[in-house]
Amino acid sequence: MDIRELRYFAAVYRERSLTAAARSCFVSQPSISTAITNLEAELGTTLFIRHKKGVAPTASAEQFHTVARRIIDEADAARKLFRKPSTKTTVTLGLMRTLDVPRTIALLKPLTARSDVALRLVGHDERADARIISKSMVGDDEHFVPLWSERYVAALPPSHPLTLKDKLRAADLVEFPMIDRCHCEQSAFFGRAAQRRPSAAIAQSEDWAMALVAAGIGIAIVPEGVAKGHPDVAIREIEVKVRREVGLAYRASVPLADALKDFVGKLRKQRSKRDRNEPRPGARKPAGRERRSGLRE
Repeated sequence: MDIRELRYFAAVYRERSLTAAARSCFVSQPSISTAITNLEAELGTTLFIRHKKGVAPTASAEQFHTVARRIIDEADAARKLFRKPSTKTTVTLGLMRTLDVPRTIALLKPLTARSDVALRLVGHDERADARIISKSMVGDDEHFVPLWSERYVAALPPSHPLTLKDKLRAADLVEFPMIDRCHCEQSAFFGRAAQRRPSAAIAQSEDWAMALVAAGIGIAIVPEGVAKGHPDVAIREIEVKVRREVGLAYRASVPLADALKDFVGKLRKQRSKRDRNEPRPGARKPAGRERRSGLRE
């Protein structure tokens, strides 16, 4: 095994998806599949089991991840051990407050790994070289590079009666207390009734909203990636297709630093590759695929 295979394994373990792991590593999905297949053959065990929403780590993967993570971290530390301090370019990146942690970590690592970059993070509404924001927040003078699209879901206390349903309608939530985060999102789901509906609480952050849900205060409509990071809440699909597209925005009138130019170039290349690999509308998926991790999702 080599360090690249370990990095790909760690990405699949983190993302629970071969496709998402390939995107975070800026490589093709077959490269990820091949690395996992090689590791499984060398270790003599199955690391991941495929299911309809991605892959699930086996007990072997749980055990191996601790070892792999330590090797990766030590390799990174050794690589930096004899490097002389270099002049760094400060790159200021604005982040909106509703980003989920795993995706944000994977996105920022290519920048934090560079020895010539000093990364500084600020709020999305502060002065920055570029911003990671929802498409609805892009200014008229900004370019936008899409990164991912995600739906909104209902986050409920685990013992809530609505957890007995697989999919929720707006009418299902009318009688229950809600935790407000962003009124525009609530309006997209509830329509005009959102302005008249009293809220149980107004959360100033995603973590606080999830904490209030877990405590049984109410239900929140949140981005799916945010809800998935909180195992102490239940997630249910909502009938109304409310989605958001997250991407990197930067001003067209201001030249980008070299590090950001390289970063944007990789994002565009990855996006182009992903678009080419997406099935055309109406195209049939090949039948008879096995559920082992070494195959494509």
